[in-house]
Amino acid sequence: MRRLPPRHLDDIDDESLLDIRMCDLPVSIEDTLAERLAELRGDLDARGLGFSLHFYLSDEWFTPDGATAIAIPFYMAHPRLAKLEESQMLEVEGGEYDWCMRILRHEAGHAIDNAYRLRLRRQRRRIFGLPSKPYPEFYTPKPYSKSYVLHLDAWYAQSHPDEDFAETFAVWLAPASQWRQRYVGWPALKKLEYMDALLASVRSRTAAVNNPMEIDPLSKLRKTLRQHYRTKRRYYGVDHPNFYDRDLRRLFSESPEFSGNITAAQFIARNRRPTRRLVAGWTGIYQYTIDQVLEEMIGRSQELKLRLAVSEDQARQEFAVLLTVQAMNYLHSGGHRVFL
Repeated sequence: MRRLPPRHLDDIDDESLLDIRMCDLPVSIEDTLAERLAELRGDLDARGLGFSLHFYLSDEWFTPDGATAIAIPFYMAHPRLAKLEESQMLEVEGGEYDWCMRILRHEAGHAIDNAYRLRLRRQRRRIFGLPSKPYPEFYTPKPYSKSYVLHLDAWYAQSHPDEDFAETFAVWLAPASQWRQRYVGWPALKKLEYMDALLASVRSRTAAVNNPMEIDPLSKLRKTLRQHYRTKRRYYGVDHPNFYDRDLRRLFSESPEFSGNITAAQFIARNRRPTRRLVAGWTGIYQYTIDQVLEEMIGRSQELKLRLAVSEDQARQEFAVLLTVQAMNYLHSGGHRVFL
C-alpha cells in the first residue's frame, strides 16, 4: 500500500489500517513525543548526565543491547495508532503521560548503563546481580519483597538484574520520587544509595560509548499491522487449564430454580471491561491476558449452562475478587512474561 499523508490516518478504518505495512506508516517522533523526550533530557541534564541519547520508532519499547538509543513503539507517534493499539490489545502501554515518562526513565537506565559501561563494575554486579544471567521468558514476582523498588507494573525489577538496575535508576531519576523517605527501612534503599554514588562518580564525564544503533527501526519493518498484532496477542495470551468450575459455581448455578435469571456468560460479558481494568490495576497483569481468562470463563459458563444465583450487586463485587484470585494464581504460577 502506498504511503499515506499523516492526515489520512484519522480517516481510515481499522480493517484497512491493519493491512498497512509498518514501514509505510507516515509517523515521526517529533509529531507527538517531543515534549516527553525533552522532559527526559531535562531530567538527565539536571543530574549532570547529558550523554548523547538517541530515540527512534519501532514496534515495542526497548533499548538495544550496548546502545545509547531507545526504541519507542509506533503507536506513541499518532493518536489514531494509539486508538488501534487499544482496540487490539485493550490498553496502550505508555499511553498516559506519567506512564510514558516512567517507561522512558526505565529505558534511560539501560542506555546509561551502556553509555558508561556500568555493568562492568564489580560493585554493580554484586548489588544487582550478573548482567550475563539469561533473560527468562517468564518470571514469578514476590509482591511483598522490599529488596526491589516499585516503579513499573508487575514488580518488573524482579525479572532480571538489568531490569532491577534500570528500575532503580528510574526511581532515582524521577524529580519528585523522594526515594530516601519512600524506601526507608527497605533493603532496596541500599541499591538507591549505591545508584546515587555511582552516578555521582560519572557526572559531567564524557560517556565511554556513543552508539545510536537502531534495531528493528520502523522504516525496516515490512510486516503489516495485522501480522504484528496477531503475533503480539499470541505472546500476551494465556496457556491456562479450565479450573474455574468451583469458583464459578459460587456465583452461578445450573439449578432450574435460577432459570429465569440472566446467564453467567451474559453477566461476565456485561461486566467484562470495568472488572478487567480493576483487576489489571491491582495485579499489574496486562489487560489482554486478563481478558483471555474472562473469555475462558465465558466459554466454560456456557458449557455448564450456568445462570446468576445471587444478586447482581453481590455478584459484581465477588466476581472482581474471583478474577483477582485467578489473576494472582496466574502470576504466581510463573506466567509473567519479560517484555522490556
